[in-house]
Amino acid sequence: MCVPALPHACMLPHAEFIAKASQLKIQLAETLKPVPPPGTYTFGDIKTDHMLVMSFDPANGWSAPEIKPYGPLAIDPSSNCLQYATNIFEGMKAFMGPSGKPQLFRPQANMARLSSSAARMALPPFDEDALLTCITKLVALESRWLPAESGHSLYIRPTMIGTKPTIKVGASDHALLYVIVTPVGPYFPTPPGESLHAQSVSLLAVSEHVRSWPGGTGGYKFGLNYSPGFVPQQAAAKLGYDQVLWLLDAGQGAGDLVTEAGAMNFAAVFEGADGALTVVTPPLDGTILPGITRDSALTLLRTPGALPSLSSTRITVEERVLPVAELSTAHAAGTLRECFGVGTAVNVVGIDRIGIASLRAGEGEGLKVKVVEDVSPSSGKGLGPVGRALWDMLLDLKEGRSEFGGWGVVCE
Repeated sequence: MCVPALPHACMLPHAEFIAKASQLKIQLAETLKPVPPPGTYTFGDIKTDHMLVMSFDPANGWSAPEIKPYGPLAIDPSSNCLQYATNIFEGMKAFMGPSGKPQLFRPQANMARLSSSAARMALPPFDEDALLTCITKLVALESRWLPAESGHSLYIRPTMIGTKPTIKVGASDHALLYVIVTPVGPYFPTPPGESLHAQSVSLLAVSEHVRSWPGGTGGYKFGLNYSPGFVPQQAAAKLGYDQVLWLLDAGQGAGDLVTEAGAMNFAAVFEGADGALTVVTPPLDGTILPGITRDSALTLLRTPGALPSLSSTRITVEERVLPVAELSTAHAAGTLRECFGVGTAVNVVGIDRIGIASLRAGEGEGLKVKVVEDVSPSSGKGLGPVGRALWDMLLDLKEGRSEFGGWGVVCE
């Protein structure tokens, strides 16, 4: 089931947004911050010197965008975003390209997804190409922050929030659109002396807490999709797991189905009796975020010759429901070859352990977690052959060493 497109509450002509975007103002910071060496900061902690800001109100439409020094935003305490979580965002990355300029990876897809999220949240529409042009100018301005090390990047966070100053329940016809930038390295720690291929995480599968549900908002990039996962994440961490594997019983008779892993899309690789591999990932049924890295990985897997290290391997890709019991059964039978997660923040990361748990809150008691079963993919720590091939090719594409489908956009 595909997520239907919903109409915007305020359908202004995109020509107005384009006209305003062409009036981009740039106010440079008087003093530039020192750029810390890679490896001295964690993901998302450091902000660059500037940000992009523009606002919308029904009387004046969109303001001219402004690149200005990074700093606090002033919003009314009764703003819709603070009262009713009308907050949407995107995650993008810029890598150092062979030309010495920052290069974005499939940013048009990010703009399309942000537009879809705005429509679902009844926030004002914008022109995707015009906003992207403004973002490329911001990234070009902040290029001194881009780490030179392979696998490092600038993480770009476009955000739109509803700012209508009233506590009355309803859509916000006021909005603030802003973009911030942060230099980042690997999302998950890399073992000392190990390559990024050695990255792997453990997952605690839970069903009592549900990330998304049929007819809900799981297919959009909403802030409210993430914060309810903090409590299960803390419970998983107490048991030594890195992330939560979100399960959902959708009433299809298959029991608990795998949806996402933390904030990543999930994939499992099964080996058939003839030695051929089948890569299975849950379908985009409205409960799954349509990940851009997910789509890129599936496209590469389905394109003959796109992954040279797998050229002699027969691979089939299936987007279908994936019962968690199937992982357990395949592991016991020795046919589960590897599992991995994909996403903008992580690129591709191996999954070395999956605990299947039951979370119950007794009356007057805190959250309890009982581990029922462990499933460890046979590839062990780090990425297996399929995950490694995807990691290598996706990084080559993002850093401009390879080209596929015109996915790279240079920031100038």
